[in-house]
Amino acid sequence: MPATRVFLDAGGRAPVTRRTADALLAGVADGWADPTRLTNESRRARAVLDGAREAIADAIGADAAHLHFLPSAHVAAERVTAGVFRARRGRERIVVSAIERQAILDAADHTAPDAVDRIPVDDAGHVNLDELEARVSHPATALALIQHANQEIGTVQHMDEVAAITRRAEVPLIVDASASIGHLDPPTEWDALLADPADWGAPAGLGVLATRPRTRWLAAWPGEGWAPGGVSIPLALASAVALQERREAYETNRARLTALTDRIRAGLAGLEGVTVVGDADARVPHLLTAAFLYLDGEPVVTRLDREGFAVGSGSACGTAAFEPSHVLAAMGALTHGNLRIGLHPGVADEDVARFIATLPRVLEDVRRTMTAD
Repeated sequence: MPATRVFLDAGGRAPVTRRTADALLAGVADGWADPTRLTNESRRARAVLDGAREAIADAIGADAAHLHFLPSAHVAAERVTAGVFRARRGRERIVVSAIERQAILDAADHTAPDAVDRIPVDDAGHVNLDELEARVSHPATALALIQHANQEIGTVQHMDEVAAITRRAEVPLIVDASASIGHLDPPTEWDALLADPADWGAPAGLGVLATRPRTRWLAAWPGEGWAPGGVSIPLALASAVALQERREAYETNRARLTALTDRIRAGLAGLEGVTVVGDADARVPHLLTAAFLYLDGEPVVTRLDREGFAVGSGSACGTAAFEPSHVLAAMGALTHGNLRIGLHPGVADEDVARFIATLPRVLEDVRRTMTAD
């Protein structure tokens, strides 16, 4: 195995920095007590939790009183979908884009079985706005679920136009920003917003949900509030610190990672049978996916792992490894032979240079092996 490994699969899970790890330990020390009780220890825990909530709310443009922590981003997606849907009594349809993450699609299908309208996208991953308007204008539509940026290809939706459409139809807009918070300016028009702290470098195990004061919802689960029983205060503190760390270096990271993904895109574009998918301009700075003609993604990932590079393939949000990507299928791109790259601030320029130099040899080795078989 190579002496130095390079993690290039930071779409959804990014490495935890020392500062964030220290915050997690501080949260364990000061946030172990039940924040709902009246003791001094509980008040200290409550202060830690409230501070984390206020910091994240400020970063994403939300009201701290309406920012909620849940046990995971998946739970957050399920609950906000069910809660807003239940409040829209008499309306039984849900509108989603065809390239939402699987957790969003599953939440919609579970909440409104056989009543989910999937909006098609173009070959760059942008939602068909005419189709979206037609669907949300239907009197039976309860809500719309449209992502800010895609977790595989990085394409950023035209959120101003999307929000204008849902606003005219008076349909609540739930925005999944789990692939964009910490990488781009947050979207401003939404009725509910989802985020995943693990994507911006916090330890996994927490989901973030923000709602507007105007957003109506009804609990579709037992207990009170969005997360009966509470959530991990140490994870909340670590998530706030990780996001603050990203914000402090936001412009630097954005420019540098954009330049690095541009270098990788250029390197991939020069290879035979390789197509980089997604919008080349309207995208998050750290993600890209390439589709390979006549190659499978699994052996490419395995060979690159032996070379010291951790990359992804298949669906970025499926339930099984190397599950064909519904995102690429919706775009009309190749689904099996693909490579998904997610950069994080710790990736060095020389890491990317070595990856670009190594990839052609790996692809040729895989192609030769497949031909021999």
